[in-house]
Formats: sequence, structure tokens, C-alpha cells
Amino acid sequence: MSAPDTHDGFPAEFWRSQEILLLKNVMALVGRGLDLDGVLREVVHLLSELLGLNRARIIFKDPEGDTYRIRHAYGLTTAEITRGVYRLGEGITGAALKNRHLIIVQDIDREPLFLGRAVLREHLPSEKVAFIAMPIDLGHNRVGLIACHRLRHRNRNLSDDIMILQIISTLIGQLMKLGDTVEEQTRALHEHNQLLENALENATMRYGIIGTSPALLKAIAELEGVSHASSSVLLCGAAGTGKELFARALHMASPRRTQPFVRVNCAAIPENAFETELFGHERGAFPGARARRTGQLEQAHTGTLFLDEVGELPLAMQGRLLHVFEQGTFTRAGTGLARRIDIRVVSATSQNLRKRVEMGLFRYDLFYHLNVIPITLPTLAARREDIPLLCSHFLSLFNQRHERNISLSRSAVDLLIEQDWPGHIRQLSNVIERVVLLAPQPVMAARDLRAFLHDSTQSVPLQAVQGERAYRPYLSASSHSKEELLHALRLNGGNKSRTAQQLGMTARQLHYRLKLFDVA
Repeated sequence: MSAPDTHDGFPAEFWRSQEILLLKNVMALVGRGLDLDGVLREVVHLLSELLGLNRARIIFKDPEGDTYRIRHAYGLTTAEITRGVYRLGEGITGAALKNRHLIIVQDIDREPLFLGRAVLREHLPSEKVAFIAMPIDLGHNRVGLIACHRLRHRNRNLSDDIMILQIISTLIGQLMKLGDTVEEQTRALHEHNQLLENALENATMRYGIIGTSPALLKAIAELEGVSHASSSVLLCGAAGTGKELFARALHMASPRRTQPFVRVNCAAIPENAFETELFGHERGAFPGARARRTGQLEQAHTGTLFLDEVGELPLAMQGRLLHVFEQGTFTRAGTGLARRIDIRVVSATSQNLRKRVEMGLFRYDLFYHLNVIPITLPTLAARREDIPLLCSHFLSLFNQRHERNISLSRSAVDLLIEQDWPGHIRQLSNVIERVVLLAPQPVMAARDLRAFLHDSTQSVPLQAVQGERAYRPYLSASSHSKEELLHALRLNGGNKSRTAQQLGMTARQLHYRLKLFDVA
């Protein structure tokens, strides 16, 4: 019986198993993702450890010049890798790169073109050493090289080593081409996203909305996506998130942009005045009606009607408005004549309207009519990246308004970014205005700003412009003294609606408190 074929003392089956193991390991790495550098490092390692193809190296063109250099290697020192720089046609490596074909040197000591640049001959074994240089087709008229040393006396077939190197070089070439394709697509996607982001940033500037955070741009994108529809939009979000600004932006982005935009502050209208405010009246409709009055519904004809804090609508008025929205007609007080009306309804609320429906405080049919397209506005905490821009905007605004020149240091802005801001943008605006009014020096650092962020007696976050009371969504009738109410009114030039917002109450609540103190 004849003995089985052996190579270097090992049977042929051993070498086949080593080749399969090498390929399995490489393909497993490829399957985990396009980590090209990781795959290439493992290739040169496995060629040496499993097949004895020593000092394997992979050579690519230097992106900053015309030379080629070793990018990945196993068994080479840092100094040897550094020396491995070649020009096209220079030595065996350069010739393989230039001609793009396999070169095998059977004995590097007998080859005058062999440079021995990376690995000096005295650092190699004393026996004959062969050199294999296998080009890699990288596509787009580019070439790379995988090369290695091989002890010449080995009985393992040279053709087997060439076959493995051909497989590896083909795999590397395909991976590099795939990587180029992914990189190109990623770059194109990034450019597209950049164009979209720039467009959205321009949109925010066009609408007067300050910021470029992903949360804000997402809300703007949703807004613009429904701007050309006529369906009702419900803007949801906490008080102070800029719902009126978004409502105006929706109007400006719509085909109705040249028509009226009419805001109805449902929280500021006394319950007995809704009829006149919304529907208007004819002269003589009731005692004191000395002239015809055009209601806000009629004023908004062909444009946009913005119902701010729509959850404050009285139940009786909810039914009247639902009829108007469904029928497209309304009637002025003092006349039986129904008038056609064409409006787009945009509503806003800081309340949970679903819960108010469950409590019987809001009509479910009106809720579903208003909630056709809900858009949730991001809190300030969800768009902290925008705080520096908002600070700059408010500083400019209030410096000009109050004829001051106050600025914030980087540490002060960083401190503002870290705050919770339960009062959102309105709270930030109030704090900045207070800083502008009361700052003792032109540049405020973080240490100077802390006094403006916390109540001096209770050490709770400041949430109102007058700085002495924290914002609370529901306040008792005795929550503010007469002096505090008058002080807040003076700060706001007598504007009761703005005063109520800054004190954390509705206009109706403020009216009731002023009445208790006999303040007109």
C-alpha cells in the first residue's frame, strides 16, 4: 500500500482543513459587518498562522501621494512596516503593482530586482526564501497587493498557496468595491440629509422659530407635510413650547398664507363673551350693541382660525363651534341669516383633551373633529441643543427693548443647558429678560446666574418672570398677594393675558383674583 501524500510532514487532508478553517474565519468576520480593516488584519494573521505564508502584508496606494505603502501586516516590526513604501515599477512589489499580474520569486537572494526594503535579508532564515506578490483589483482602475514570504524547501504545493492567495485577493477586491459603494451611498445620503436639514433650518428661520435640533426639525417637517391640506390640526404640548408660533408657521406654509390668521385665546375670553367674540352681532342685537361687530370666525374667512388653549372652551360653545365646522356656516347674533365660511382650524392645547373628554369637560365629537392631524411640540428639555441659539435671540431682543448690553459667558450658557426648564421656552425667555434687567455687570458667568435661577428664600427653580413665585399649573385663589399681582401687571405694561401666562394661571383666574382684591 502506498503512503498518503504528505507536505512538511503533514498529510494533504491537514492542509485542506487549514485552508477551510482560514476561509471560514475570514467569512465569519465578513458576515459581522463591513469592518474592512478588521478583515484585512485577520487575513494576514491567518495566512501566517495556518498556512505558514510568513510576513504577509497588504499594500495600498497612499491617499496623499503617488507611492504605495504597507497598510496591514503580520510578523513585521513597526520599523519594517514604515520602510515598506514603493513606487510603481520599483522592485518586485512595484512591478507587480504596475503590471497587475502575479510575480513569484523562487529565491530572493538570486533575484536582483528584489529590494529587500521592508525585511532585511539578515533577518530572514538561512535557507531559501520565496516571495509571492499577488495583485488585488480594487476597481475604478485601482490596484493593491497582497504579498508574503514562503520557505522554499516546503513540500506543500506552491499551487495550493497561489490558489488561496487568489481567493483572498478576489475577496479583498470585492469587499473594497462593496465598501466604496456603501461609502458613496452613505455620502449621498448624508448630502441629501444635509440639504433637507438646511431646508428645514431655512424654514425655521422663515417662520421665526429658533433652533436646529432634531426634535424641532421633526416637528417642522410634520408641519410642512400637512401644510397644504385643509384638515384640522391639533398642536399638543406643554405651556411655553411655542404653539402659537407653530400655528403661524403652519398658516405661512399653507396656500392660505395671504389670507387672515386669527387667534382666539380661549383662556382669556370670559364665558359670557364667547358668543360676541366668535360670532359677532348686529346693531341692536342686545342692549349696548350700538354698532355691528364682526366676529373672529368671520374675520378668519378664507384663512386660518387658531383656537389657542381650546380645552378652555365652555361646553355650550363647543357644541356651537362643532356645528359651524361641520356645516360651514355661522349666524351673527341679532339676525337669522346663516353665512358661509371657509376656514382652516388649527387648535392648540397644553391639557390632556382625551382625559377632559372622559371627565365630561370636552365634547368627544369636537375632539375628534379637531384631532385629525395631531402634532406634538417638543419640550425644551428635548431640544437642549437649541438653548444657546435661544439665549442669543432673547439677549438680543431684551437688550434692545430695555436699552442694555448684557451677555452670557460660555459657563453661563452651559448652566442654562443643564436646567430642567419645566416652563419651557417661555420660562427661558423670562429668565433671560430678568437677567437683562437686573444684571450687575455686562458679562454674566455661571456663578452670577445662579441667583436668577433659584428663588432666594426657597431654593426652587425660578419659573415666572417676576422671579418670586414658581410656576404651577393650578393655583389656589390665595396663591398671590395683591402687591405681587400689581407688580407683575406693571412688568407687563398692564397686559393681563401675558401677566396670567407668566404667573402660571389662565386669564380667567387672573381676572377672578384681581376682582377679589377690587383691582379694575
